[in-house]
Amino acid sequence: MSPYAASHANPKGAGDARPTALQTIHEKNFNGQLTEEVIVITGTTSRIGIETARALSVTGATFILTPRHLKNAEAALTGILEPGRVPLMQMDNASVASVRAAAPTILANAGGSVNILMHFAVNHLSHFLHFLLLKPTLLASSTPDFNSRLVMVASSAHRACTLPESDNYSFQKGGYHYGLKFANSKLANVYMANEIHGHYGNQGMHATSLHPGAINTGDGKIIKVLKSTEQDVTATVLITVGGEWEGKGGRYLEDCEEAERVVDDGEVFGVGWARLWKDSFNIVRVEEDG
Repeated sequence: MSPYAASHANPKGAGDARPTALQTIHEKNFNGQLTEEVIVITGTTSRIGIETARALSVTGATFILTPRHLKNAEAALTGILEPGRVPLMQMDNASVASVRAAAPTILANAGGSVNILMHFAVNHLSHFLHFLLLKPTLLASSTPDFNSRLVMVASSAHRACTLPESDNYSFQKGGYHYGLKFANSKLANVYMANEIHGHYGNQGMHATSLHPGAINTGDGKIIKVLKSTEQDVTATVLITVGGEWEGKGGRYLEDCEEAERVVDDGEVFGVGWARLWKDSFNIVRVEEDG
């Protein structure tokens, strides 16, 4: 059981006893201890992305932050950016070309746009392509003491759906619902993490997915399960640097501990995960490496 499970048993709202990400960094003595590591964080103009960067910045690691809009990120990340250690690299997750440009040394020849639903493209395909472009470096930089780690920020919304058919990721054949477009993309995050761990775990690269938690969006409707932004990114930080996650992956977390497995449309390690993996290669126009 996670050491933070007890604090999640009786939530009292944002700012309660549930730990913040920065608190866990201090408790695990990671202050300034990761000066040889490199961490890439996407979506660093959102509240969650900003707070993740803020908490992890005290570890001393080198960061590459990939916001969509550089000026917005520079304003939002005031006090975090540090020349030479925390650079910004513009990357628009809605654009295949932009994702490729963010990793210019690998596979820059796909070309063209992909006709796919925006949620699925931004929340899954861009991250899948980004992973493929960074994979050689992730594998090469993995060490026995600190394996390479990927953290997929998914959502418990994935439980509301099953994986669409290969020719219906954008609801081309009907069945569109505004809630499903988000749920499908988050289910893809869970599947992607599990497949990465299955393919590369024995090579020192692991991936884990998680539901960060609900946050107060500012509409005044405060309920007990809501977390502050600082609490919301705790699981992300724990998986990124926590010693208890060394050499582990293929898990899905809620409230900082492993949750029950998702309901797949095949067996637990069956056709759904493997099919999405192959389909994603085809959609981003990259040849699968076996």
